[in-house]
Amino acid sequence: MTSLRSLSISLYTSSNSAPISPPIKIRKCINSFNRFHGLSSSSSSLIGNLVFSSRKQFHSVKVQALAAETEQPKWWEKKAGPNMIDITSTEQFLNALKDAGDRLVIVDFYGTWCGSCRAMFPKLCKTAKEHPDILFLKVNFDENKSLCKSLNVKVLPYFHLYRGADGQVESFSCSLAKFQKLREAIERHNVGNVSD
Repeated sequence: MTSLRSLSISLYTSSNSAPISPPIKIRKCINSFNRFHGLSSSSSSLIGNLVFSSRKQFHSVKVQALAAETEQPKWWEKKAGPNMIDITSTEQFLNALKDAGDRLVIVDFYGTWCGSCRAMFPKLCKTAKEHPDILFLKVNFDENKSLCKSLNVKVLPYFHLYRGADGQVESFSCSLAKFQKLREAIERHNVGNVSD
C-alpha cells in the first residue's frame, strides 16, 4: 500500500485562473485519503470545484490537488541481505544451486496471498541475517508454477534444503507456530559452518 506524503492545493478564481494564494501544503500522512480516492500511481491529480462565501460575496474556485505518494515495498519484496535472493525462473534456480557449492541452501516457496507465508517472513529474514553463510532462495509459487510443480510443492509455505553434492537433504511444510522445525533443520544440515 502507498502512503500520502504531501498534498498541495492551489485555489484559482473562475474568472482568470490565477492562483488566489500560494499552494497549501499538508505534510501529514493521510492513508484514508489514498484509500478513498484509490490512488495507486507515483502521483495523482485531483480536480474539483468549490464554492465558498467571503463577506457576503460568493466565489467559485477551481481546486487542484496534487498528491505525491511513495511506493512501499510489499512484504515479499523485502530482503534480509545479500544471502536472500528472489528466484524468477527455473534456470536462475538451478544456477543458484550450482553456484552455492557446498553451502547450505534453503528454498522458501511462498505465495503473496498466503497468510502463513506473510506471518513467517519476518522470522525468516531474521534467520537469514543470523546465518550469512546460508543462501536463502525465495520462490513465488504463482510466478514459478512449473518449477513448483516439478519439485512437488503443493502446500505453502514449503521449504527445501539443499547442500552441494548431497542435493536435496530435506523438505517440509512449516508455519510460524512450527518455525522451530526450520531452525532444527539448519542445525542438522549446516554442519561445519560457523554462523554466529
